[in-house]
Amino acid sequence: MSSAQRRKLKTVTGVSGAVGVYDAAIDPGQSTVASSIEVAKLAEANGFDALFAADLLSFGAQGAIGAQEPLIFLSALSAVTTHVGLIATVTSTFHHPYNLARLFGTLDHVSNGRAAWNLVTSSVGEENYGDQELPSPEERYARATESLEVVNALFDSWRPGALTSDGRGGSQLNSDLVRPIEHSGKYFTVRGPLNIPPLPQRRPVQFQAGQSAGGIELGARFAEVVFTSLPTLEDAVTYTKTIRSRAAELGRAQGLPLIMSSFHATYGATEAEARRLVLDAAENTDFDAGRILLADMLGGGVDLSELPLDRPIPESLLPDVNSVNRRRGRVEIFAKLAASGRTLRELIIASKDTGHWAAAGTPEQLADAIEERYRADVLDVISLGGLADPRTRDFVLEGLLPELRRRGIVGTDYLGDTFRDNLELPPLPAP
Repeated sequence: MSSAQRRKLKTVTGVSGAVGVYDAAIDPGQSTVASSIEVAKLAEANGFDALFAADLLSFGAQGAIGAQEPLIFLSALSAVTTHVGLIATVTSTFHHPYNLARLFGTLDHVSNGRAAWNLVTSSVGEENYGDQELPSPEERYARATESLEVVNALFDSWRPGALTSDGRGGSQLNSDLVRPIEHSGKYFTVRGPLNIPPLPQRRPVQFQAGQSAGGIELGARFAEVVFTSLPTLEDAVTYTKTIRSRAAELGRAQGLPLIMSSFHATYGATEAEARRLVLDAAENTDFDAGRILLADMLGGGVDLSELPLDRPIPESLLPDVNSVNRRRGRVEIFAKLAASGRTLRELIIASKDTGHWAAAGTPEQLADAIEERYRADVLDVISLGGLADPRTRDFVLEGLLPELRRRGIVGTDYLGDTFRDNLELPPLPAP
Protein backbone atom coordinates (compact mmCIF):
# COMPACT_ATOMS: atom_id res chain seq x y z
CA MET A 1 0.00 0.00 0.00
CA SER A 2 1.58 3.32 -1.02
CA SER A 3 1.69 6.24 1.37
CA ALA A 4 -0.64 8.20 -0.93
CA GLN A 5 -3.35 5.57 -0.44
CA ARG A 6 -2.87 5.23 3.30
CA ARG A 7 -5.46 6.20 5.86
CA LYS A 8 -4.59 9.22 7.95
CA LEU A 9 -2.61 8.70 11.14
CA LYS A 10 -5.03 8.29 14.05
CA THR A 11 -4.40 10.02 17.38
CA VAL A 12 -5.05 8.78 20.92
CA THR A 13 -4.42 10.28 24.35
CA GLY A 14 -4.46 8.70 27.78
CA VAL A 15 -7.10 9.16 30.47
CA SER A 16 -6.72 6.89 33.47
CA GLY A 17 -7.54 9.07 36.43
CA ALA A 18 -3.88 9.17 37.45
CA VAL A 19 -3.56 12.94 37.09
CA GLY A 20 -4.54 14.58 40.36
CA VAL A 21 -6.15 11.40 41.66
CA TYR A 22 -4.48 11.64 45.07
CA ASP A 23 -5.55 15.25 45.59
CA ALA A 24 -9.08 14.63 44.37
CA ALA A 25 -9.49 11.54 46.54
CA ILE A 26 -9.08 13.52 49.78
CA ASP A 27 -11.30 16.42 48.72
CA PRO A 28 -15.02 15.66 49.16
CA GLY A 29 -15.80 18.38 46.64
CA GLN A 30 -13.81 16.78 43.81
CA SER A 31 -14.21 13.67 41.69
CA THR A 32 -11.25 11.50 40.68
CA VAL A 33 -12.54 11.66 37.11
CA ALA A 34 -12.62 15.47 36.98
CA SER A 35 -9.19 16.04 35.44
CA SER A 36 -9.83 13.38 32.81
CA ILE A 37 -13.16 14.97 31.90
CA GLU A 38 -11.23 18.11 31.00
CA VAL A 39 -8.70 16.09 28.99
CA ALA A 40 -11.52 14.24 27.21
CA LYS A 41 -13.28 17.46 26.22
CA LEU A 42 -10.00 18.99 25.07
CA ALA A 43 -9.09 15.90 23.05
CA GLU A 44 -12.44 15.86 21.27
CA ALA A 45 -12.34 19.61 20.58
CA ASN A 46 -8.96 19.07 18.90
CA GLY A 47 -10.01 16.05 16.85
CA PHE A 48 -8.28 13.23 18.71
CA ASP A 49 -9.64 9.90 17.56
CA ALA A 50 -9.72 8.13 20.93
CA LEU A 51 -9.16 8.16 24.66
CA PHE A 52 -7.12 5.31 26.15
CA ALA A 53 -7.57 4.01 29.70
CA ALA A 54 -4.79 1.81 31.06
CA ASP A 55 -5.18 -0.61 33.96
CA LEU A 56 -3.21 -2.11 36.83
CA LEU A 57 -4.68 -4.86 38.99
CA SER A 58 -2.55 -4.46 42.10
CA PHE A 59 -1.07 -1.73 44.26
CA GLY A 60 1.67 -0.34 42.05
CA ALA A 61 5.41 -0.46 42.50
CA GLN A 62 6.91 2.27 44.72
CA GLY A 63 3.55 3.11 46.27
CA ALA A 64 1.64 4.19 43.16
CA ILE A 65 -2.10 3.62 43.01
CA GLY A 66 -3.21 1.55 40.05
CA ALA A 67 -5.46 3.02 37.40
CA GLN A 68 -9.17 3.17 38.17
CA GLU A 69 -11.43 0.55 36.56
CA PRO A 70 -11.37 1.46 32.86
CA LEU A 71 -14.88 0.47 31.77
CA ILE A 72 -16.63 2.45 34.49
CA PHE A 73 -14.19 5.31 34.01
CA LEU A 74 -14.79 5.52 30.26
CA SER A 75 -18.54 5.19 30.72
CA ALA A 76 -18.37 8.44 32.70
CA LEU A 77 -16.37 10.09 29.91
CA SER A 78 -18.83 8.88 27.28
CA ALA A 79 -21.45 11.18 28.78
CA VAL A 80 -19.35 14.31 28.18
CA THR A 81 -18.11 13.45 24.67
CA THR A 82 -19.78 12.66 21.35
CA HIS A 83 -17.24 11.49 18.76
CA VAL A 84 -14.02 10.38 20.41
CA GLY A 85 -13.40 6.62 20.75
CA LEU A 86 -13.13 4.94 24.15
CA ILE A 87 -10.41 2.27 24.52
CA ALA A 88 -10.59 0.29 27.77
CA THR A 89 -7.71 -1.96 28.83
CA VAL A 90 -9.20 -5.11 30.38
CA THR A 91 -7.53 -8.44 31.10
CA SER A 92 -8.82 -11.72 29.74
CA THR A 93 -6.97 -13.67 32.45
CA PHE A 94 -9.19 -12.67 35.36
CA HIS A 95 -12.54 -12.12 33.61
CA HIS A 96 -15.21 -14.41 32.18
CA PRO A 97 -16.02 -13.81 28.49
CA TYR A 98 -19.78 -13.63 29.02
CA ASN A 99 -19.28 -10.76 31.46
CA LEU A 100 -16.79 -9.13 29.08
CA ALA A 101 -19.28 -9.26 26.23
CA ARG A 102 -21.99 -7.65 28.38
CA LEU A 103 -19.63 -4.96 29.72
CA PHE A 104 -18.16 -3.93 26.38
CA GLY A 105 -21.52 -4.29 24.66
CA THR A 106 -23.04 -1.92 27.19
CA LEU A 107 -20.20 0.59 26.73
CA ASP A 108 -20.78 0.46 22.98
CA HIS A 109 -24.46 1.19 23.51
CA VAL A 110 -24.08 4.03 26.03
CA SER A 111 -21.44 5.69 23.81
CA ASN A 112 -23.39 5.17 20.56
CA GLY A 113 -20.73 2.98 18.98
CA ARG A 114 -17.43 4.25 20.37
CA ALA A 115 -16.20 1.30 22.46
CA ALA A 116 -12.92 -0.54 22.02
CA TRP A 117 -11.31 -3.33 24.05
CA ASN A 118 -7.54 -3.33 24.58
CA LEU A 119 -7.05 -6.96 25.57
CA VAL A 120 -4.14 -7.74 27.88
CA THR A 121 -3.28 -11.00 29.59
CA SER A 122 -1.85 -9.34 32.75
CA SER A 123 1.58 -9.51 34.30
CA VAL A 124 0.45 -8.61 37.83
CA GLY A 125 -2.54 -9.03 40.11
CA GLU A 126 -2.84 -12.78 40.51
CA GLU A 127 -2.61 -12.39 44.30
CA ASN A 128 -6.02 -10.70 44.20
CA TYR A 129 -7.75 -13.52 42.32
CA GLY A 130 -7.53 -16.56 44.54
CA ASP A 131 -3.91 -16.26 45.68
CA GLN A 132 -2.84 -18.26 42.64
CA GLU A 133 0.41 -18.29 40.71
CA LEU A 134 0.35 -16.21 37.58
CA PRO A 135 -0.31 -18.64 34.71
CA SER A 136 2.43 -19.02 32.14
CA PRO A 137 2.32 -16.75 29.08
CA GLU A 138 1.33 -19.76 26.97
CA GLU A 139 -1.59 -20.51 29.29
CA ARG A 140 -2.68 -16.87 29.43
CA TYR A 141 -2.69 -16.57 25.63
CA ALA A 142 -4.56 -19.84 25.22
CA ARG A 143 -7.24 -18.55 27.59
CA ALA A 144 -7.28 -15.19 25.77
CA THR A 145 -7.81 -16.97 22.45
CA GLU A 146 -10.81 -18.87 23.75
CA SER A 147 -12.13 -15.72 25.46
CA LEU A 148 -12.10 -13.86 22.15
CA GLU A 149 -13.75 -16.75 20.33
CA VAL A 150 -16.56 -16.71 22.90
CA VAL A 151 -16.94 -12.93 23.05
CA ASN A 152 -17.06 -12.57 19.26
CA ALA A 153 -19.56 -15.41 18.98
CA LEU A 154 -21.76 -13.70 21.58
CA PHE A 155 -21.61 -10.38 19.71
CA ASP A 156 -22.60 -12.23 16.54
CA SER A 157 -25.36 -14.26 18.20
CA TRP A 158 -27.78 -11.54 17.07
CA ARG A 159 -28.03 -12.05 13.31
CA PRO A 160 -28.92 -9.21 10.91
CA GLY A 161 -32.64 -8.47 11.06
CA ALA A 162 -33.14 -9.86 14.56
CA LEU A 163 -34.29 -6.47 15.85
CA THR A 164 -36.14 -4.17 13.48
CA SER A 165 -38.52 -1.23 13.56
CA ASP A 166 -42.23 -2.03 13.87
CA GLY A 167 -43.10 1.11 11.90
CA ARG A 168 -44.85 2.70 14.88
CA GLY A 169 -41.83 4.05 16.77
CA GLY A 170 -41.12 0.76 18.51
CA SER A 171 -39.20 -2.39 17.71
CA GLN A 172 -39.97 -5.99 16.95
CA LEU A 173 -37.84 -9.03 17.73
CA ASN A 174 -37.39 -12.06 15.51
CA SER A 175 -36.18 -14.53 18.12
CA ASP A 176 -35.30 -17.07 15.42
CA LEU A 177 -32.38 -14.80 14.51
CA VAL A 178 -30.99 -14.73 18.06
CA ARG A 179 -29.12 -17.99 18.44
CA PRO A 180 -27.24 -19.73 21.27
CA ILE A 181 -23.52 -20.16 20.65
CA GLU A 182 -23.26 -23.52 22.49
CA HIS A 183 -19.58 -23.07 23.30
CA SER A 184 -17.78 -25.82 25.23
CA GLY A 185 -14.02 -25.45 25.48
CA LYS A 186 -11.04 -25.95 27.76
CA TYR A 187 -11.72 -22.87 29.87
CA PHE A 188 -15.36 -21.93 29.35
CA THR A 189 -18.79 -23.36 28.74
CA VAL A 190 -21.18 -20.69 27.46
CA ARG A 191 -24.58 -21.40 25.99
CA GLY A 192 -25.52 -17.85 24.99
CA PRO A 193 -26.91 -15.92 23.23
CA LEU A 194 -25.90 -12.49 24.47
CA ASN A 195 -28.82 -10.97 26.36
CA ILE A 196 -28.35 -7.33 25.32
CA PRO A 197 -29.41 -5.86 21.96
CA PRO A 198 -27.08 -5.94 18.94
CA LEU A 199 -24.27 -3.40 19.21
CA PRO A 200 -23.98 -0.18 17.19
CA GLN A 201 -20.59 -1.40 15.89
CA ARG A 202 -21.61 -5.08 15.89
CA ARG A 203 -18.37 -5.63 17.78
CA PRO A 204 -16.29 -3.07 19.71
CA VAL A 205 -12.98 -2.35 18.00
CA GLN A 206 -10.44 -4.97 19.07
CA PHE A 207 -7.10 -3.69 20.37
CA GLN A 208 -4.50 -6.03 21.82
CA ALA A 209 -1.26 -5.46 23.71
CA GLY A 210 1.49 -8.07 23.79
CA GLN A 211 4.70 -8.60 21.82
CA SER A 212 5.96 -12.04 22.81
CA ALA A 213 5.45 -14.94 20.40
CA GLY A 214 2.08 -15.66 21.98
CA GLY A 215 1.08 -12.02 21.78
CA ILE A 216 1.99 -11.80 18.11
CA GLU A 217 -0.05 -14.89 17.31
CA LEU A 218 -3.09 -13.58 19.21
CA GLY A 219 -2.79 -10.14 17.60
CA ALA A 220 -2.37 -11.57 14.11
CA ARG A 221 -5.48 -13.71 14.57
CA PHE A 222 -7.87 -11.25 16.21
CA ALA A 223 -6.60 -7.69 16.69
CA GLU A 224 -7.68 -4.78 14.55
CA VAL A 225 -5.07 -2.61 16.28
CA VAL A 226 -2.00 -3.79 18.21
CA PHE A 227 -0.57 -1.56 20.94
CA THR A 228 3.21 -1.95 20.79
CA SER A 229 6.50 -0.97 22.44
CA LEU A 230 8.81 -0.32 19.48
CA PRO A 231 11.68 1.93 20.56
CA THR A 232 13.43 2.11 17.16
CA LEU A 233 12.36 2.24 13.54
CA GLU A 234 14.19 -1.05 12.97
CA ASP A 235 12.11 -2.65 15.74
CA ALA A 236 8.94 -1.25 14.19
CA VAL A 237 9.75 -2.57 10.71
CA THR A 238 10.63 -6.04 11.99
CA TYR A 239 7.55 -6.30 14.21
CA THR A 240 5.14 -4.99 11.55
CA LYS A 241 6.43 -7.42 8.90
CA THR A 242 6.19 -10.32 11.33
CA ILE A 243 2.66 -9.73 12.58
CA ARG A 244 1.16 -8.74 9.23
CA SER A 245 2.73 -11.71 7.47
CA ARG A 246 1.15 -14.00 10.03
CA ALA A 247 -2.19 -12.15 9.76
CA ALA A 248 -2.12 -12.65 5.98
CA GLU A 249 -1.49 -16.37 6.47
CA LEU A 250 -4.62 -16.44 8.65
CA GLY A 251 -6.68 -14.78 5.91
CA ARG A 252 -6.95 -11.35 7.50
CA ALA A 253 -7.59 -8.25 5.39
CA GLN A 254 -4.57 -6.45 3.94
CA GLY A 255 -3.04 -3.92 6.33
CA LEU A 256 -4.36 -5.58 9.49
CA PRO A 257 -3.64 -5.25 12.27
CA LEU A 258 -3.04 -1.51 12.49
CA ILE A 259 0.08 -0.59 14.47
CA MET A 260 -0.29 1.71 17.48
CA SER A 261 2.74 3.15 19.28
CA SER A 262 3.02 5.31 22.36
CA PHE A 263 5.20 8.37 21.70
CA HIS A 264 7.17 9.59 24.73
CA ALA A 265 8.09 13.08 23.61
CA THR A 266 10.24 15.77 25.20
CA TYR A 267 9.25 19.11 23.67
CA GLY A 268 11.43 22.18 23.30
CA ALA A 269 10.91 25.53 21.66
CA THR A 270 14.42 24.93 20.28
CA GLU A 271 16.54 21.84 19.80
CA ALA A 272 18.90 23.09 22.53
CA GLU A 273 16.03 23.44 25.01
CA ALA A 274 14.84 19.90 24.29
CA ARG A 275 18.39 18.54 24.82
CA ARG A 276 18.64 20.43 28.10
CA LEU A 277 15.35 19.00 29.34
CA VAL A 278 16.49 15.48 28.51
CA LEU A 279 19.77 16.08 30.35
CA ASP A 280 17.96 17.57 33.35
CA ALA A 281 15.64 14.57 33.56
CA ALA A 282 18.60 12.19 33.43
CA GLU A 283 20.49 14.09 36.13
CA ASN A 284 17.41 14.07 38.39
CA THR A 285 16.86 10.32 38.09
CA ASP A 286 16.18 8.46 41.35
CA PHE A 287 18.58 5.59 40.74
CA ASP A 288 17.46 3.56 43.76
CA ALA A 289 13.88 3.54 42.49
CA GLY A 290 15.26 3.09 38.98
CA ARG A 291 16.99 -0.17 39.91
CA ILE A 292 13.61 -1.54 40.98
CA LEU A 293 11.89 -0.38 37.80
CA LEU A 294 14.62 -1.80 35.55
CA ALA A 295 14.50 -5.11 37.42
CA ASP A 296 10.77 -5.20 36.65
CA MET A 297 11.51 -4.51 32.98
CA LEU A 298 13.83 -7.56 33.10
CA GLY A 299 11.11 -9.82 34.47
CA GLY A 300 11.38 -9.13 38.18
CA GLY A 301 13.88 -11.85 39.02
CA VAL A 302 17.09 -9.81 38.77
CA ASP A 303 18.79 -8.20 41.78
CA LEU A 304 20.43 -4.97 40.64
CA SER A 305 20.78 -3.38 44.09
CA GLU A 306 24.56 -3.80 44.48
CA LEU A 307 25.72 -3.36 40.89
CA PRO A 308 27.86 -0.32 39.96
CA LEU A 309 25.99 2.28 37.94
CA ASP A 310 28.67 2.87 35.34
CA ARG A 311 29.27 -0.70 34.24
CA PRO A 312 27.13 -3.03 32.12
CA ILE A 313 24.98 -5.64 33.79
CA PRO A 314 26.92 -8.95 33.82
CA GLU A 315 25.57 -11.26 31.13
CA SER A 316 25.15 -13.99 33.73
CA LEU A 317 22.42 -11.91 35.42
CA LEU A 318 20.33 -11.40 32.30
CA PRO A 319 17.28 -13.68 32.19
CA ASP A 320 16.47 -16.30 29.59
CA VAL A 321 13.46 -14.64 27.98
CA ASN A 322 11.64 -17.95 27.55
CA SER A 323 11.89 -18.62 31.29
CA VAL A 324 10.23 -15.33 32.27
CA ASN A 325 6.58 -15.44 33.26
CA ARG A 326 5.85 -11.70 33.18
CA ARG A 327 6.09 -9.07 30.41
CA ARG A 328 8.22 -11.03 27.97
CA GLY A 329 7.97 -8.27 25.38
CA ARG A 330 9.55 -5.77 27.79
CA VAL A 331 12.16 -8.32 28.85
CA GLU A 332 13.17 -8.83 25.22
CA ILE A 333 13.62 -5.07 24.74
CA PHE A 334 15.71 -4.48 27.86
CA ALA A 335 17.72 -7.70 27.63
CA LYS A 336 18.70 -6.61 24.12
CA LEU A 337 19.70 -3.15 25.37
CA ALA A 338 21.70 -4.67 28.23
CA ALA A 339 23.46 -7.11 25.90
CA SER A 340 24.51 -4.16 23.71
CA GLY A 341 26.82 -2.98 26.50
CA ARG A 342 24.86 -0.09 27.97
CA THR A 343 25.72 0.73 31.54
CA LEU A 344 23.32 0.23 34.41
CA ARG A 345 22.95 4.01 34.63
CA GLU A 346 21.99 4.24 30.95
CA LEU A 347 19.54 1.35 31.28
CA ILE A 348 17.85 2.90 34.32
CA ILE A 349 17.38 6.18 32.44
CA ALA A 350 16.00 4.27 29.43
CA SER A 351 13.63 2.28 31.66
CA LYS A 352 11.70 5.45 32.53
CA ASP A 353 10.12 5.14 29.07
CA THR A 354 9.36 1.44 29.80
CA GLY A 355 10.53 0.36 26.36
CA HIS A 356 8.38 2.79 24.41
CA TRP A 357 9.43 5.03 21.54
CA ALA A 358 11.02 8.21 22.91
CA ALA A 359 12.23 11.34 21.10
CA ALA A 360 13.13 14.93 21.90
CA GLY A 361 13.08 18.11 19.85
CA THR A 362 10.94 20.92 18.53
CA PRO A 363 7.42 20.11 17.30
CA GLU A 364 8.77 20.14 13.72
CA GLN A 365 11.55 17.69 14.59
CA LEU A 366 9.14 15.42 16.42
CA ALA A 367 6.81 15.57 13.41
CA ASP A 368 9.78 14.42 11.29
CA ALA A 369 10.20 11.36 13.53
CA ILE A 370 6.50 10.55 13.33
CA GLU A 371 6.37 11.07 9.58
CA GLU A 372 9.31 8.71 9.08
CA ARG A 373 7.40 5.83 10.68
CA TYR A 374 4.13 6.78 9.04
CA ARG A 375 5.67 6.83 5.56
CA ALA A 376 7.39 3.51 6.31
CA ASP A 377 3.90 2.00 6.94
CA VAL A 378 4.77 0.95 10.49
CA LEU A 379 2.61 3.52 12.33
CA ASP A 380 -1.18 3.80 12.01
CA VAL A 381 -2.22 5.03 15.46
CA ILE A 382 -0.13 7.19 17.81
CA SER A 383 -0.63 7.91 21.50
CA LEU A 384 0.26 11.48 22.44
CA GLY A 385 0.25 12.21 26.16
CA GLY A 386 0.55 15.31 28.26
CA LEU A 387 -2.77 17.07 27.66
CA ALA A 388 -3.22 17.58 31.40
CA ASP A 389 0.04 19.52 31.64
CA PRO A 390 -0.26 23.13 30.37
CA ARG A 391 3.24 23.27 28.86
CA THR A 392 3.06 19.94 27.06
CA ARG A 393 -0.53 20.59 26.02
CA ASP A 394 0.48 23.77 24.21
CA PHE A 395 3.28 21.99 22.36
CA VAL A 396 0.89 19.19 21.29
CA LEU A 397 -2.14 21.27 20.35
CA GLU A 398 -0.44 24.40 19.05
CA GLY A 399 2.72 22.82 17.61
CA LEU A 400 2.82 19.11 16.82
CA LEU A 401 -0.77 18.45 15.72
CA PRO A 402 -0.99 21.50 13.40
CA GLU A 403 2.35 20.49 11.86
CA LEU A 404 1.17 16.91 11.25
CA ARG A 405 -2.03 18.25 9.70
CA ARG A 406 -0.08 20.68 7.53
CA ARG A 407 1.85 17.68 6.19
CA GLY A 408 -1.38 15.80 5.44
CA ILE A 409 -0.58 13.03 7.93
CA VAL A 410 -3.34 13.61 10.51
CA GLY A 411 -6.93 14.33 9.50
CA THR A 412 -8.95 17.36 10.46
CA ASP A 413 -12.36 15.88 11.30
CA TYR A 414 -14.21 12.75 12.35
CA LEU A 415 -15.21 10.56 9.43
CA GLY A 416 -18.30 8.74 10.69
CA ASP A 417 -20.64 8.00 13.55
CA THR A 418 -18.65 5.16 15.18
CA PHE A 419 -15.08 4.61 16.29
CA ARG A 420 -14.80 1.82 13.72
CA ASP A 421 -15.77 4.34 11.02
CA ASN A 422 -13.23 6.89 12.21
CA LEU A 423 -10.41 4.33 12.21
CA GLU A 424 -11.35 3.45 8.60
CA LEU A 425 -11.30 -0.26 9.41
CA PRO A 426 -12.31 -2.85 6.81
CA PRO A 427 -15.72 -4.49 7.28
CA LEU A 428 -16.02 -7.25 9.84
CA PRO A 429 -16.26 -10.80 8.47
CA ALA A 430 -19.82 -12.01 7.92
CA PRO A 431 -21.34 -13.61 11.04
